[in-house]
Amino acid sequence: MTGGTDPDAVLQRLHFDLPEHLIAQTGAEPRDASRLMLVRPDGIQERVFRDLPDLLRAGDVLVFNESRVIPARVMAHKPAVGGMGGGRVEVMLLREEHGHPLTQGGQVWSAYLKPARRAGNELWLGQSGDHPVRAEVIDTLPDGARLLRFAEDLWPHLDRIGTLPLPPYISADPADFADRYQTVYAGTPGSVAAPTAGLHFTPDLLARLDALGVQRASVTLHVGAGTFKPITGRVADHVMHAEQYTITPQTADTVNRARQEGRRVIAVGTTTVRALQSAWDGHTLHAGPGDTRIFITPGYRDFLPDVLITNLHLPGSTLLLLVAAFAGEDRIRAAYDTALRDGYRFYSLGDAMWLDRATPNPTPP
Repeated sequence: MTGGTDPDAVLQRLHFDLPEHLIAQTGAEPRDASRLMLVRPDGIQERVFRDLPDLLRAGDVLVFNESRVIPARVMAHKPAVGGMGGGRVEVMLLREEHGHPLTQGGQVWSAYLKPARRAGNELWLGQSGDHPVRAEVIDTLPDGARLLRFAEDLWPHLDRIGTLPLPPYISADPADFADRYQTVYAGTPGSVAAPTAGLHFTPDLLARLDALGVQRASVTLHVGAGTFKPITGRVADHVMHAEQYTITPQTADTVNRARQEGRRVIAVGTTTVRALQSAWDGHTLHAGPGDTRIFITPGYRDFLPDVLITNLHLPGSTLLLLVAAFAGEDRIRAAYDTALRDGYRFYSLGDAMWLDRATPNPTPP
């Protein structure tokens, strides 16, 4: 086995060069036609995602992240001064901020601006000729994001003025992905990136799982722009962006009962894992809302789920460290070697993996 759990060393050992042609630009059609790599203690097997019912059994609990992607990329401009048109600004909305001291007097969002703007600057969001949504830059956050205060509710205008914030490695027109870059069960709006492991599910596949007796539960974790941010220095210096999550009482009860009865919990996606682990005290999953900056790296052991369904991730990413912590570095190295050799499709619209926990959950008494 590979020695040591130092995250910097693990990240270096797991580095790989990814050929550009393996970065998926379109999703499989139908969605559940994507490949599914099984990474288990007895080795690696290849299946198709629609085979998922063959891997599950009655009483298993599948936990999904039901967050919906919002049209968070908005073009804005500075108001015209002295008859001169204002410059264009690209706004990447991050999330609506609640409870900040500067939120009084209007709705406040955090956002990245390109080019950046100083506090006191006014912006008009929307294309030229549209009814603009006016905002004022009121503060700069430590990570370089700005706080924008709106005089009116921004939510009703987003579909009109915004576009889906596709990941930078996808070259397609966002207008062509209005449905494809959402899970079929997406509900609560708030994410700026899709919880991509869920993109493989179809209504028919979910119906087959229901008929099998598999239980479904949902969490909400609004995926932030930090999901695109690679680790560029020491792992210990990497700053995780805060993300809002909610665990409902129903989900907490379903998951806790499954754990108590020795039934498997399967997390659909790393965002689901992060929500579950943020509300898990080692014995009980607690209901409620919260903000999380949880950063899961090798050496982390106390996982709630037994299985993780996930896509293939970016080299040098926080997500690669998470899956190495969950399944074990050696298994992940073997899995990614297999994926590169056999032409698996990577990232948001690519193929999927089934990862068993490296250390099984203890059987309850």
